[in-house]
Amino acid sequence: MTTSFDGPPIPIDTRAAVLDQFVADETGRSGSRPRGVAHATGLDDVLAVVAWARDSRTPLIPRGAGTSLEGHLLARGDELVLDLSRADSILDISPADFTATVQPGVTRTRLNAAAAEFGLQFTVDPGADATLGGMAATNASGTTSVRYGGMRANVVALQAVFADGRVMRLGRAVRKSSSGYDLKSLLIGSAGTLAIITELTVRLHPIPECLASVRISFPDVTAAVDAAVEMLGLALPVSRLEFVDAASMAAVNDFRGTRYAEMPALFVDLETASAAAANANEREIHRIVRAHGATAVTVARTHTERHALWEDRHTLFFALKARSPGHRFLVTDTAVPCSRIADAVGTATRLGVELGLDISVAGHIGDGNVHVVVPYTESNLPAALRFSDAVVRHALAVGGTASGEHGIGLAKKKYLRDEHGAAVEIMTGLKHALDPHGLLNPGKILDA
Repeated sequence: MTTSFDGPPIPIDTRAAVLDQFVADETGRSGSRPRGVAHATGLDDVLAVVAWARDSRTPLIPRGAGTSLEGHLLARGDELVLDLSRADSILDISPADFTATVQPGVTRTRLNAAAAEFGLQFTVDPGADATLGGMAATNASGTTSVRYGGMRANVVALQAVFADGRVMRLGRAVRKSSSGYDLKSLLIGSAGTLAIITELTVRLHPIPECLASVRISFPDVTAAVDAAVEMLGLALPVSRLEFVDAASMAAVNDFRGTRYAEMPALFVDLETASAAAANANEREIHRIVRAHGATAVTVARTHTERHALWEDRHTLFFALKARSPGHRFLVTDTAVPCSRIADAVGTATRLGVELGLDISVAGHIGDGNVHVVVPYTESNLPAALRFSDAVVRHALAVGGTASGEHGIGLAKKKYLRDEHGAAVEIMTGLKHALDPHGLLNPGKILDA
């Protein structure tokens, strides 16, 4: 049934069938049933829920589309889920300013459909059709970050509700500012632990005149990685530069009914202002990849061809899930300096063999972000956990990070001090100052 249980003045859904939809994330990681789900449609609803939560000392988990992979959204006890997916209005598109202002429940595809009428696009593309609020909360990036950056680079201003009920607008819709502390960026990537984002102003970018997509097969991982690094070094206008291994290509073939070479591959987008420049860049790509032993190069120029090529990459995780029915999935998301990309991929591959795991390696190789997907069951969970720990420890040892874009959530809190040292104490102090009762997404990123 739907009830208020003396709760906030908006409906709370407590039906078991509904709450059961919130006990696991995309990876299969499990939590507890939340106390209930409140659906907010705007600022007033959020303020009412926050006021009630503060008075009743009920913790809140802000939620968008629910595509988190690190346990950000899982309840551990008596939390109330604050669902913001229905706060989904596009409030303004300003072509002259290259910005859009949206509520947090707007998805990236909806915004892109609206922006396209003005020849503009929102460029952060994590693959999943996530909400803008959730993407900001985890500092999402994705396939286009090699050229356009992630959410922190593309959110210019936001509105947020803090645990004490204050509503603040942080940032300005300008290209740059040196005015005071950058509190707006502090909230981006905070996973709803410091405040609840209720509005965002984001950057829009012109849709390029000429765009070509390329899929390139290589005889081995090292050749693919070396070719990718050379592309970056020559400053080619690459807006996407993705790597997938042979196991990933085999999964795509099974899932999509294709017959691609089951070899390591790069997926590349090139953006140019003219057909002549596009042709010149394609020739340079061919020269580079052939020097690294490429076995096949497929160029997609039409919208239909490019969409099909990138659907292969965007559906990879679902292809891997379909290939291992009955499994859960551990997704290790590290990022390393460009000079250590090949080492990171090679280390993951070697560890997978040593531990007897059927791993798949892919990632946004243009910015050093390496993803490893490990299907597991109860019997080989210990090996999967040892694998993930070793991959993260290796990334930290070579100057990388425990999470390139998925965030910390529940899964990677134990690495924070190894990566940040005494700065964790400053983070803890900030959390306590802004949320002294620990009501906002408690236990995520930091322990109480």
